[in-house]
Amino acid sequence: MDNPNITGIVHGMKTDTDIAIVGGGLNGSALALGLAHIGLRVTLIDSLPAPTRKLGTFDGRSYALAIASVRLLRGLGLWDAVADKTQPMLEIKVTDGRAGEGPSPWMLHFDHAEIEEGPMGHMCEDRHLRRTLLAAMDASELINQINGETVTAQNGSTITLASGKFVSAKLIIGADGRASGTAQRAGIKRTGWGYGQTGIVCAVGHEKPHGGIAHQFFMPAGPLAILPLTDNRCSIVWSETDARAADIMAMNDDDFLTALRPAFGDFLGDIHLTGKRFSYPLGLTLANTFIADHVALIGDAAHGVHPIAGQGLNAGLRDVGAMIDVLQAAKMRGEDIGSPAVLARYEQWRRFDTATLAMATDTFNKVFSNDNPLLRAVRDVGMGLVNANPTLRRNFIREAAGLTGDLPSLMQA
Repeated sequence: MDNPNITGIVHGMKTDTDIAIVGGGLNGSALALGLAHIGLRVTLIDSLPAPTRKLGTFDGRSYALAIASVRLLRGLGLWDAVADKTQPMLEIKVTDGRAGEGPSPWMLHFDHAEIEEGPMGHMCEDRHLRRTLLAAMDASELINQINGETVTAQNGSTITLASGKFVSAKLIIGADGRASGTAQRAGIKRTGWGYGQTGIVCAVGHEKPHGGIAHQFFMPAGPLAILPLTDNRCSIVWSETDARAADIMAMNDDDFLTALRPAFGDFLGDIHLTGKRFSYPLGLTLANTFIADHVALIGDAAHGVHPIAGQGLNAGLRDVGAMIDVLQAAKMRGEDIGSPAVLARYEQWRRFDTATLAMATDTFNKVFSNDNPLLRAVRDVGMGLVNANPTLRRNFIREAAGLTGDLPSLMQA
């Protein structure tokens, strides 16, 4: 059921609010809560009906939450509700090789003991994080959720819904993914390309304990990430060529596991599926601008990158933290929160960071997702040199943990 609390002035078919967020995924929900914390009235619009958004069944989706993202969730009062359902990542091992042949002897090994902040991050299942966010929004008097509605038009700061209702806001924020309708309606174009790769996502159970160790195995077709979950389970993000991935996804579960085992290896014993599997095309997409007239973009609506470093959600949550800081400062100064000057501060903060991340993931994917003997030799030696240098290794750990750069207030210690 939609939140019955009033977040704006309702005139028949029209709702007036401070902020309208289009897209009720993790980024949109976290932003709604953060803006409510600073006293702004928020209307969140999502195309899925409420019962679907609140489903508690495990569908295989999980996220690697960096330390900075954990801090943001803690600052929003959410972390205690999910902490005991997450798996700390104590080590990360990065190797190169071919399926069925085992990893190269050269590797990168990151250990959380090398930094003072504790585990480099936590693995959290989508169902736990999503339901925690939804419960917190239901309890907020400043957040109204409009579920099961699509946006058909956007005129300035007024949104028209398929039902014929209107939402008028000081600022519209698009959190509606890579194919953002908010961006399209605002005339924001995108730059990007596909990788000819498909990401296959699932979760597996295994015989031996994983020890909180995350593995990234680079193979010629693309990387395989094996990320620790609770209860002797791991989340799998397996990048394959589009054609090969289509064949794999068409297999029954037994054949799928037979195809996965040579890449996965036997270091955790036998494996079995513990949830659904699904796939999505991999590519890079960047909005040419993150802002327009009374419009701003966050998360994948602004920047969609390769999952090679597991930073997609973390980058989106940085957007959330930055937007909260920018709008809080504008509110305290009595500025129009949807004005070009205010939104320019948000874009200036986030543009360079996300462009750098996009370039880094694009480069890593191109360098590692191939079987060129010369490149293999260079990258293996490179990983060995970084691994042998404590300063470089620590810098990589801090980068993976989200502790570098200009951090929003909620992500600082």
